[in-house]
Amino acid sequence: MEEKLLRIKTMADFVAEGKTPDVLFWVGCAGSFDDRYKRVTVAVCKILNKVGITFAVLGTEEACTGDPARRAGNEYLFQMMAASNIQILDGYEVKKIVTACPHCFNTLKNEYPALGGNYEVVHHSQLLQQLIDGGKIKMQGGGSFKGKRITYHDSCYLGRANDIYEAPRAVLEALDAEMSEMKRSRAKGLCCGAGGAQMFKDAEPGSKEINIARTEEALETNPEVIAVACPFCMTMMTDGIKNKEQEANVKVMDLAEMLLVDMI
Repeated sequence: MEEKLLRIKTMADFVAEGKTPDVLFWVGCAGSFDDRYKRVTVAVCKILNKVGITFAVLGTEEACTGDPARRAGNEYLFQMMAASNIQILDGYEVKKIVTACPHCFNTLKNEYPALGGNYEVVHHSQLLQQLIDGGKIKMQGGGSFKGKRITYHDSCYLGRANDIYEAPRAVLEALDAEMSEMKRSRAKGLCCGAGGAQMFKDAEPGSKEINIARTEEALETNPEVIAVACPFCMTMMTDGIKNKEQEANVKVMDLAEMLLVDMI
C-alpha cells in the first residue's frame, strides 16, 4: 500500500494564512538532499505531526548555515551566508528553531548571535526527550528495539561543543533496548571523521581512516544498531559498516527513525 504524501507547510504558507507555527524546522543540506538522511527529515516531521506541534520549513528560502565554509577557513563566505539567512529568519519573526543537524544547531545557536541572529535553537534529540518526559510521546511496550543491543555515537558538535550527552541516551532508553557504551564515549568520544569540513576533502596520509577506527570501536560492543543524531555521523558510520562488510548484521539509524517505529 502506497504511503500518503507528507505535506509540509512553509513559513510563506503560514504568513499567507495569517498564522504562526510553533517552531521552524531547519532541515539542513543533508536533510534536504542526502537520500539517506531525507528519511530522518520525514521521521521528524511525522513525530511533530503526531504530537500536535505546528511547524514550518523555509523550503527554497533555506540555505546552508555556512558551517562548512567557516570550518574550511572561508570566513567571508560564512558571513555572507549567515547574513542572508538571518535576514530571512528575522523577516518571518522566527523565535524557535528545531534541527536534526548538530552542525546547523551549533552554528545557529552559538555563532549567529554575533551577527545579530538571536533564536531559541533546539536539537531534535532535546525536543524528543522533552516530549517523552512530558508524556506527549508514549511508547508501546515490547517494541521493535526491546532487548536489542544498541550503542550510541556522540556527535562532536552535539556533545563536546554543546555538552548534550544525556538527551540522546534518554530517547534510546525509552525504546527499552540494551544500551552498550563504546570505550570512548561522551566527552571522550572519538569524532566520526567528518567534522571541521573534513567530509568535503580527501583524507590526509595516515594508517587508518577515522571513521573506520570509530566503526571498529562500535563493533566491539557487538551492536545490532549504531544510533546517531547527526547526518555527518550517519554517513561516516554507514561507510564504516560497509567497509567492514557488516551491513547484514548492523544498522545505522537516527534517534527519530527509531522512536517513530514504536510510538503509539
